[in-house]
Amino acid sequence: MAVNTTPILILALLLTGALSTRCSGEEMKPYTEPIAGTVVKFDMVPIPGGTFILGSPAGEKGRGDDEGPQREVEIKPFWMGKFEVTWDEFDIYAFSHDIKVKEEKGLDLKKQSDTEMKADAVTRPTPPYADMTFGLGHDKQPAICMTHHAAMEYCRWISEKTGKAYRLATEAEWEYACRAGAKTVYSFGDDPALLKDYAWFTGNSDGKPQPIGSKKPNAFGLHDMHGNVSEWVFDYYTKEFYGTLKEKSAQPVNAIVDRKYPHTARGGSWDDEAPALRSATRRASEKDWSRQDPQLPQSIWWHTDAKFVGFRIVRPLDEQENLKGVKSKVTKEGD
Repeated sequence: MAVNTTPILILALLLTGALSTRCSGEEMKPYTEPIAGTVVKFDMVPIPGGTFILGSPAGEKGRGDDEGPQREVEIKPFWMGKFEVTWDEFDIYAFSHDIKVKEEKGLDLKKQSDTEMKADAVTRPTPPYADMTFGLGHDKQPAICMTHHAAMEYCRWISEKTGKAYRLATEAEWEYACRAGAKTVYSFGDDPALLKDYAWFTGNSDGKPQPIGSKKPNAFGLHDMHGNVSEWVFDYYTKEFYGTLKEKSAQPVNAIVDRKYPHTARGGSWDDEAPALRSATRRASEKDWSRQDPQLPQSIWWHTDAKFVGFRIVRPLDEQENLKGVKSKVTKEGD
């Protein structure tokens, strides 16, 4: 029987200083964030800073050409969502549930706190063409079918709502958090037979996404980094991105935010086979993800044909300079 040695590896890295121990200080602790005016909460997990090898080795089975060349990357500490963003959370933003509750209570929206007023001012999605759950489940289920722009705007909204700076993870941050110190194909080792314990994929998903957190977490305490839904990351997708990086890089990101396609999703989904769930697998969005959208121009908020994509959020301890204040600039008229 294969043994998951990743937690032991993480401890060894911390003891030798290969990973930052800043996470163990009072400044970096797990916490639960309530969404004001609702009963909904979400959990954030501290991720220690450190270095790792981004991408996959040439001999890795199932490897894509866009997963190299491998690069050594330094990552600063951050918090990451313990789970994917759920419909319970996304509905509040996408369908203005918080504003409707305030109106039902007769609250004067002009006398709200500064954070609430700023959150209310963030643009919200236009009504979708159809029920975007597509009958695949709602309560405690990962939200699906939103565009990269919508995920970015959700992050802007939840940042205003809470007064904390949330955003999508960069590709490098996401892979670092997924690997959780491991250099193997998956965070738990090389054996795809163990995926059933950590992930929802074609082998066990019953043809749909599943409730969050129902599989084992990785060594950082993150659930569903492999499978369930592919997760949007901040980066604009280019096949050659890794080749543009130095042999040793710090906090790399492909921060193009004014184009609709392609953007990067990571982790594989309930609708993918084992190779697509590898830690290094990259996936580029494409126009076919909105093939059935009858609107002209097509929605910048919803994908009618991407029932496999969702997202989770991060909060940097110290934001990198090139991402401070950055937001999506996608418009209906844009490419």
